[in-house]
Amino acid sequence: MISAAASSRTSELPYVPTGKLTDLPNGHPCADCPVRPITICRGLDAPTLAGLRALGTMQHLRPEQSVFHEGDPAKRVFMVTLGSLKLYTLLADGRRQITGFMFPGDFLGVSVDEEYAFTVEALEESELWWFSREAFDRFIREHPQVERELYRLAAHELAEAQRQMVLLGRKAAAERLASFFLSLIERAERASGVSEKSFDLPMSRIDIADYLGLTKETVSRMLAHLRSRSLIRLQAQDRVEILDRDGLRSMALGESAERLG
Repeated sequence: MISAAASSRTSELPYVPTGKLTDLPNGHPCADCPVRPITICRGLDAPTLAGLRALGTMQHLRPEQSVFHEGDPAKRVFMVTLGSLKLYTLLADGRRQITGFMFPGDFLGVSVDEEYAFTVEALEESELWWFSREAFDRFIREHPQVERELYRLAAHELAEAQRQMVLLGRKAAAERLASFFLSLIERAERASGVSEKSFDLPMSRIDIADYLGLTKETVSRMLAHLRSRSLIRLQAQDRVEILDRDGLRSMALGESAERLG
C-alpha cells in the first residue's frame, strides 16, 4: 500500500501518453489538432485516427454551460480540445465541492457506472469532442493500445484523488494553494512541451476555494502571502507568474518555516 506522503509526491507527475506521435499526411483532419500530442490517440495511425474522429461530434460551450449533471445517464464520453471545465458534486447540506478541473487533452465521462457521479461546467469558452459510450467502448476493444492508455489514465486519476485527500486533510492553506499552482504550471508545460514560467487561472477565487476546502477570503489572503514572499506575481486577475519555483515547492511540501492557515 502506498503511503499518503508517497502518493502525494508520485501524483505530482502529470499523465503523459506513451507511444511515438505518428506522422499524418497533409490534409488529414487531425493533422492540426493542438492536443493530439498529449492525448491517448497520439500513437494511432492515420486511418485509425480518422475512424475515431468520424465517431465523434464537436461541441462548443459557453462559460457556465453544463456538459452533463450529476445523476444523468452516462451515455457519452468526452475529450476536451479547448478551454477548461470544472467538476463538482453537491453535498447533502447543499454545499458544493469542486472535485477537479479539466483542460485540453483530458477525457471525462469514462466510467463503469450507469450515471455520471458529478456535474461538469465550462469555466470559459470551451470546445470538446463527444462520443457515444457504446461506440467508444467498441473502438477501444478493437484497439488495445488505446485501452492501455485509458488504464494508465485511470491509474493517474486514482493517484490524483489520493493527492487531493492529502491536500485537504493534512496541508495548511498556503501549502494547498502552492500545491495547486504547481499542478497548473506542470499542466501548462505538458501542453506546450517546454518549460513555462506563467499559467492561466481560468477559475474564480470561489472555485479555487471550493476545490481546496477553503473560503474565498482565505484564498485571497494566501495569494497575498505568496506574493509577499516573492514566490508568485499576478500578471492579471487570471494569469500567474511563478517567480521562485523551488520556494513554491518548499511551501507546498510544508518545508517553509512559516505555516499559515
